[in-house]
Amino acid sequence: MRAWLLATGALGLALSSVFVLAGRAAADREPVEVEIPTRVDDFRLVDHTGYAQSLRRLVDVKAVVLMTQVNGDAGSRAAAKTLEALRTQHAGFEFLMLNSSLADTRPDIAAEAAAQGYTIPIMDDDLQLAGEQLGVTYAGEVFVLEPRMLRVLYHGPAGPALGAALADIAAGKPVANAAVDGTGTPIAFPERSRRVQHAKISYAKDVAPVLEAKCVVCHQEGGIGPFAMNEYAVVKQFAPMIRESLRTDTMPPWHPDPLVGKFKHDASLTGDQVRMLVHWIEAGAPRGEGADPLAAVKHTAPEWPLGTPDLVLDIPAFALPPSGEIQYQYPVAANGLTEGRWVKAATLMPGDRRGVHHILAGYISEKPLQGPASAGQWEANYGEYAVGGESFQVPKDMGIYLPPGGHMGFQMHYTPYGKEAVDNSKMALYFYPEGQTPERIMRHTVIADNFIELPPNTDKHQEIAYLTFPKEAKLYSAFLHTHYRGQAGKLDMILPSGVKQELINLPRYDFNWQRTYDFVEPIVVPAGAKLVATYFYDNSVRNASNPAPDEKVIWGDQSWEEMHYTSIYYEWTDERVGQEADATKQMRGMRVMGMLDDNLDDRVQLTEIKGRFTPLLKPRFAELDKDGDGGIDAEEIKAANIPSFGR
Repeated sequence: MRAWLLATGALGLALSSVFVLAGRAAADREPVEVEIPTRVDDFRLVDHTGYAQSLRRLVDVKAVVLMTQVNGDAGSRAAAKTLEALRTQHAGFEFLMLNSSLADTRPDIAAEAAAQGYTIPIMDDDLQLAGEQLGVTYAGEVFVLEPRMLRVLYHGPAGPALGAALADIAAGKPVANAAVDGTGTPIAFPERSRRVQHAKISYAKDVAPVLEAKCVVCHQEGGIGPFAMNEYAVVKQFAPMIRESLRTDTMPPWHPDPLVGKFKHDASLTGDQVRMLVHWIEAGAPRGEGADPLAAVKHTAPEWPLGTPDLVLDIPAFALPPSGEIQYQYPVAANGLTEGRWVKAATLMPGDRRGVHHILAGYISEKPLQGPASAGQWEANYGEYAVGGESFQVPKDMGIYLPPGGHMGFQMHYTPYGKEAVDNSKMALYFYPEGQTPERIMRHTVIADNFIELPPNTDKHQEIAYLTFPKEAKLYSAFLHTHYRGQAGKLDMILPSGVKQELINLPRYDFNWQRTYDFVEPIVVPAGAKLVATYFYDNSVRNASNPAPDEKVIWGDQSWEEMHYTSIYYEWTDERVGQEADATKQMRGMRVMGMLDDNLDDRVQLTEIKGRFTPLLKPRFAELDKDGDGGIDAEEIKAANIPSFGR
């Protein structure tokens, strides 16, 4: 299963011509042997719709059929039509396309897919790392992979031999003709001719500085990472895992789509950095010359990443049992301030990172005489922690007021992990100097859908919720949150004109690493605009974290239940300290409409009533639809006096 390719910096020659031109070009580059592997490593890429695709999760199919695609190429288009036809004939197979062309951007690929009527996802291999390891050489080339071990079952063109191979696999037989020669428009892979240069990549000058800048913040003594990158020997030991993490886009843990929005504290690697690290590891991770930068400085995680706090609140200790279900805990800590202060930053520090799922914090003027100090009693919010979360900071000249006295209430979500433990979490607060008052006020609210309903054995199930802003605001940050079945998420703004503006896209949601995304420039939200949160859920066997794919899932606090929750921080543009003009309560009053109105037309049709709303609304639909227009509007929803569930 071997092909030959003569690679140049700008052009890869077709298999049929390599031997003709090899002698003429040998003075510049040696022929590069391209070998089709017997099995491949997993990789994760974003497809033309903005959704992440990976191979290893496709455990429920007989095989994965992967075809290379190039925009505007006649052979590629013909092969894609063949693939589309085979897809309708072969249930139980997963069909994907892979674009490794350096000339095609993802928006271009999406335009090509729309123009050609493709229904098969096209993965954007913009760094060419997937195509390199597969041994791709031409457009229309097909690889059929066994999904568990990712063994190559067939390699060749999208012709009759492919159909025969799929028939063999469907029948449970070995593929009779597993390697078929094929030709097509060549796809250039410039890095293939640079293997000698890859072996000369400098650990000291090239690799270590990238690791120190992007990885050591977590992988240091006392850091959240499972090991400390404190010398070359450690990096060498974990090199295969690092390569896998890069190919599957697991690390660094930065999940926003680079084509949508610009955010502060961007932890991602550049494409050149990813390519350099992967090629260095594939060259054997050579040590090379020079002092070891990682060993030269002892990196230790600080107790408080923002420096010494102005006030530390001890959250009451909690004893975690080794197993079982722990209901949300709502401890309180007395606020020792005798004078009000303006908060500019806060850090919630989990005492037991393995057991603490999340922490939310909010001020309550009086400790309740009985019952928990639940979030419904909070008068203001001061940040949130989830696994991988960072500190909360407001922009210059903005603040959140903390009154004197009263209590700080906390919502604590604990998850047992097999042994008894005691959590001693803390909260650090950072104030403006005494007597200094910021000009503007940071506000907080939540976009949520307490009535989600995930059908069993379903991948990529979509749920939508929104909030309509009654007046102009500026959006500063967003925190997108689901549970084990969360697969992807996005936040869009629908302007009053109907135009959609993408704000955040998470092609892959990672339950194990959640963070707040702060916009580099605040987003102006006009009066009447909707902020729309869309989540995709994988309630199938493809989701390795799914505890029960055969069950219908609804909203619930525990991680094996599900959520649709987006926390946002914003300001009203007409509000100033001393001239408060808060419209948050008015906006929250429209939340139920945003939970149900999936087609965004400001009315709830009978077909949109779902989940726990069904027994509340369906029997009363005709009664509530007072004007008989076939939809329940915001005023009619309000008159129905429907309770909300969940936090």
